[in-house]
Parts: sequence; C-alpha cells; structure tokens
Amino acid sequence: MNRVVHPIEQESFRRLRARLDTSHLPPLTRAVVERVVHSAADLEYASDLVMDEGALARAHAALHAGAPVVADVEMVAAGITRRKTVCRLADAVAGPGLTRSAHAVRLAYQEVGPGALWVIGCAPTALEELLTLDASPALVIGLPVGFVGAAESKAALRESGLPAVSNVSEKGGSAVAAAALNALLYHPVSPDSEETL
Repeated sequence: MNRVVHPIEQESFRRLRARLDTSHLPPLTRAVVERVVHSAADLEYASDLVMDEGALARAHAALHAGAPVVADVEMVAAGITRRKTVCRLADAVAGPGLTRSAHAVRLAYQEVGPGALWVIGCAPTALEELLTLDASPALVIGLPVGFVGAAESKAALRESGLPAVSNVSEKGGSAVAAAALNALLYHPVSPDSEETL
C-alpha cells in the first residue's frame, strides 16, 4: 500500500532536488540521502552520510519481512511512522560505567535478539554499547549527535563492518535517524511499485 504524500511534502522534495542532484545515486541510497536532507533542511548531509547500497537492500528486505526496529530514545521512536518500535529507555537505569542509554540497548537486545534494525539518533553511548554486543543486526542507523563521542562512535560503527548508515561529522539527531529508517519503510518493496517520497 503506497503512502499518500501531502502536496507540501511533494513541493519540498521538488525544491530539494532542484538544489541537490541525487540522480546518480542508487535507489535506496538516494532515498535515504533525500529523506535525511529533507528532515534537516541540510544539504551537507549528502556528502556527510556513509552507507552501502547492498547493505541497504538487505535491510530493506528484512524490514519489510517484519524484522524488529529498535530506537535508542522515544524521540526517534516517535519519528518512525508506519512501524512499531522497541525503546527500553524508560526501563533503563544508569550504573557505574553504564549510561541509561547503554542499559536500554542491553534491555532491547534481550527483547529482540539478533536481526533487528537499530536506529540510534541521540546517544553515542547507546551506539558504543551496541557495538559490544553480538547483535548481528540487519542494519544499524547510527546517527547520534553531539560534541562528545558522537563522531568517534560513528567511526567505530564504520570500522566494525556491520551494515550501517552513519555520517562523519558530529551532527545527527533523532529526526535524521528516524528519517533514514522511514526512507526504507517508504521505499517500495517491488521494483514495479510506484516510488513514494
């Protein structure tokens, strides 16, 4: 079932594409780049994001086959439309050497097990904790924001070899992380389907 796209969103994407040529990008990469740029009105994401089309294709298939989606914070969960998410931050407790966000990742992994799509847009410590687990994720959208640990945690994600969407700079956040996941949700499953924004 295709999503009904509001005329304001259609016009916004038209303006985005007038300012940023994404036509050379493979389909899923293009979808993620455009939706992230759209969510932040920040064209610099086009050269800041790092992803692999093959990994996106496998994640897209897993997502549409029902793989669980885990969000690090409720703001990320709230931004993901058309799919329930797991977010265990409300149940998490900080301890010595463990942030609430890191504990929430442990709790979520106990709930969902391997093969989930992880969407981290707030806490670098959540991403760092995920990298210590044997989570075998379908995809890690690692776009935490901040001046302490954000760029470093995203570099560690890229070095891990896990299938991932990340960016090089300190910027990121809940809205862009949710947008990256939504790009995969909105992208048609069949190549014959009409592509939605």
